[in-house]
Amino acid sequence: MLRTDKRITILAGHFGSGKTEISINLALAKRQKYEKVAINDLDIINPYFRSRDVAAILQQQNIELLAPSNRLATADLPIVTGEIYRVLHDFRYQLIVDAGGDEDGAKALGQYYLEWKDLSPELLFVLNGNRPFVSSLEGAAFTIKQIEKSSRLKVTGIINNSNIGSETTIKDVEKGFALSSRLSEELEIPFLYSTISVALKQEAEDFQKTHDVVFIKRFMKLPWEKEETFLGEKSRF
Repeated sequence: MLRTDKRITILAGHFGSGKTEISINLALAKRQKYEKVAINDLDIINPYFRSRDVAAILQQQNIELLAPSNRLATADLPIVTGEIYRVLHDFRYQLIVDAGGDEDGAKALGQYYLEWKDLSPELLFVLNGNRPFVSSLEGAAFTIKQIEKSSRLKVTGIINNSNIGSETTIKDVEKGFALSSRLSEELEIPFLYSTISVALKQEAEDFQKTHDVVFIKRFMKLPWEKEETFLGEKSRF
């Protein structure tokens, strides 16, 4: 049974890893269990796929989005909001932090180190093995080390989210799992699970029998991509 029992969960990964998708799905899953859930958009690197872009969905589910104000939300600027201080020490809140994609993005995490160093947050590395720089063991390991150095936190778990958008097949997931497993062994960081789009649920039946899997809904879609559903199931986060 997969567990996300930490009050503060930080997701980081290289550009295009899909950490924003996982952040949103995790926030929605936590809302099923907890009254107060917040998601902090700390991604100051990628101006295209950010949790603030699905603010309406989060609002419908009564999930607080901590992000720059509306007039700055689409600005391609390294802007962070001070709202995080309000929920960091309010133990009624479950907090998910959607952090920047690489060393530079992780620097935004580092500025809060003194605030949350005693709060024991979990820092999860999201790996998409189809992204050029992290498609090798060396590149992925280097990225983790740079994130740890900049954030002054240790990565506590690895998630395989290997995909190529709507063109993803189970072979992409399997390839990513192999890389993630090697990375986990090399750095002695626990491998947690593979996240797979609900669109691949049928194709992933055999893989799911022998691997830990979490099916997620994709929210950050391109205009021509079809809508996906949870197939009526609750999230396994």
